[in-house]
Amino acid sequence: MKSYQTYRNLPPLAGLASMEQAAKPGLGIEECVTRLKRFHYAFKRLHEILTAKITSEPIYELKTAFSYHAYLCAEHVSALRTRVGEMREPPLGLEDIPHEALQIFFDEILCAPTTFELLFGLYETALPALTGALQDYMQVTNPLTDAPSNRVCRYAGIEIQDMLKYGREAIACLEEPGVRQTLEPWSKYLSELLQIAGGLGGSRPALDQPCERRYSQTPYVYDAVPKRDERFQDLYNQGVNPEAFLYDKQYPAKPKALMMLFKRIREIDVPEMMASIIIQTPGKPWGYYLEMSRQLWDEARHTMMGEVGFVAMGVDWTQARITHNWSLRLNTECKPLERHGVLYFIEQGLMPKTGKRYEFETAAESGIPLMKTIQDFDWADEVLHAAIGRRWYITQFKDIHEALAFGDQCWSKIVSNWKQVKETGLTEHTNWWPSIYKQACAKWGEDPNPAVLAYNTTYEDKRADLKDLTRA
Repeated sequence: MKSYQTYRNLPPLAGLASMEQAAKPGLGIEECVTRLKRFHYAFKRLHEILTAKITSEPIYELKTAFSYHAYLCAEHVSALRTRVGEMREPPLGLEDIPHEALQIFFDEILCAPTTFELLFGLYETALPALTGALQDYMQVTNPLTDAPSNRVCRYAGIEIQDMLKYGREAIACLEEPGVRQTLEPWSKYLSELLQIAGGLGGSRPALDQPCERRYSQTPYVYDAVPKRDERFQDLYNQGVNPEAFLYDKQYPAKPKALMMLFKRIREIDVPEMMASIIIQTPGKPWGYYLEMSRQLWDEARHTMMGEVGFVAMGVDWTQARITHNWSLRLNTECKPLERHGVLYFIEQGLMPKTGKRYEFETAAESGIPLMKTIQDFDWADEVLHAAIGRRWYITQFKDIHEALAFGDQCWSKIVSNWKQVKETGLTEHTNWWPSIYKQACAKWGEDPNPAVLAYNTTYEDKRADLKDLTRA
């Protein structure tokens, strides 16, 4: 080995490893597949946990982080499914539970009763264990013969580090004095479960010990009611119809850009709703969950675009009334397919020239460079989302016309409670627009336009696509 030389001492083996490293026997196919299937199971359960918590987690920053991390997990599930499929003939057994203790380990985290315990289980226990298992795999498998698996594991490890960085910083921000001491028994219990399972990656012999559930003694039940933190006020408010303002030719582009920022940050209700579709729609091919998770993450990203836009303008977005009425009613009054129908119907309405193209052109006309960037990518994402809908929603109907009619019908079913929420005292439908607009004008160094300042059209008689509800 020491005397072997490549041509003019070029790096050997395409840079994958040294000759000495590649000459060492590694894991056989059977052992590789067994471990990779455990990684697959771990990422799949993490995706489930993160997605399930998006709706009920009140803290906005955690909603968006869970949306992102769930999508990353979904991508790694897909990569591992593909790799295992390359190494063995079907049946692949990818839906099998590798070990009862591993199942209980993830069930315990899913059933964690508080946000902090959930964060602790995810970012202090599960993801570090998965990182260690991936690193161990790459050390013992042959870097040449199993190069495709190593690549999958390496990229997974990189993104886990990103998740861990965020999670640990979040824990540091939210940790109360003494809380770790109270978690010591549960933390020890989670570690014991991994020991019984032979480690998360199965690199050690499993132990023949009984596994008793703690938090997961009571099976997890998905909470479909969207929760928001204290910055979100007046959650039933439908006092400002931004679409009616946006498409009214009498108003200038600059305040329309401000209204579009509200439309973007308001999209936090889409991840809250899409999470319910994913969790409550079992039995689909994995491609469905991957693409729906991608769309969910995009919608969370759009929300953050709105947040950034407001912050860049020096406008306090919490003075707007970002309702949860849409996600709440869809989640609690409609079936998953009905929710998907509403989502697709709205997306189709965004595709004509009066939709995302118009928003992009208006953003460009506003003279605010950031707005042009935001709407450029928002438009591109919505084109992708329409394609996702065609693959996974339209195919459940006779044709696109039937699918759109169904979505229209389902949307009308949940948008006409303007009077009800006012009469029951849930909201006064306060017009929050003047406050937001005045803030922006102060930052722009401009006097408010009287017509813009006086805007006062609500959702009482029109929904977001301006359909007249009085004729419904």
